[in-house]
Amino acid sequence: MRRHSGYCLWRSLPACCNQSMMHTEDAKHHLIPIWLLEGRMQEPRQASVAIPFYRDERAELRLVLIKRSKHGQHGQHGQQISLPGGNREPNDQGPWATALRESTEELGLHSEQIVFLAQLNQIDTRTTCYRVPPFVVQFKGITSGFFWMPQIAEVEEVVDVSVNVLASDAAAGEEELYFQGWDTPKKVPVRRAHGHTIWGLTLRILEPVLPQALAGKWPIT
Repeated sequence: MRRHSGYCLWRSLPACCNQSMMHTEDAKHHLIPIWLLEGRMQEPRQASVAIPFYRDERAELRLVLIKRSKHGQHGQHGQQISLPGGNREPNDQGPWATALRESTEELGLHSEQIVFLAQLNQIDTRTTCYRVPPFVVQFKGITSGFFWMPQIAEVEEVVDVSVNVLASDAAAGEEELYFQGWDTPKKVPVRRAHGHTIWGLTLRILEPVLPQALAGKWPIT
């Protein structure tokens, strides 16, 4: 992504078309933000998320996600399965500080339990103009059946999933879903695990990360 006059733009439009010719439906195929196609150039809002892994007693790699509360500050994303994270606040000393603070607040952990492993390339949302750097982390002191103390106002449920299950071919599919701001429901890529459906920005972040984590790219012990 590049900057232009202080606003967020994608690097390029497809060669076959330009902004004036392109329809909103095409964004589904070309990953061009809908707000750009509609001419709503604006400063990207800043947020951060953590991608938290841990190993259970059998050394199986697991991922911790959250189900957003229906009535929290993430109202647009209420009931969605998400990565821990949220908006940058004025006192945050950079993107990592945001991811760390949000993870401790939302999951009731101490900062010492969250070990930084890597910062990934930032990714922009397609409809809400957020710029989000993801951070791969390891949770320490977590076991299967861990008693979570989530921030009830923001988190309805902590979702602990097997990475092997979530990354499997059987978990991948498509589903017709609706998001606030869309005219109609759209068929989108999803992954399903343990009765939950992961899609949207969370899935876009996780798709390349899951196989890398399973291959041992990061020292998750």
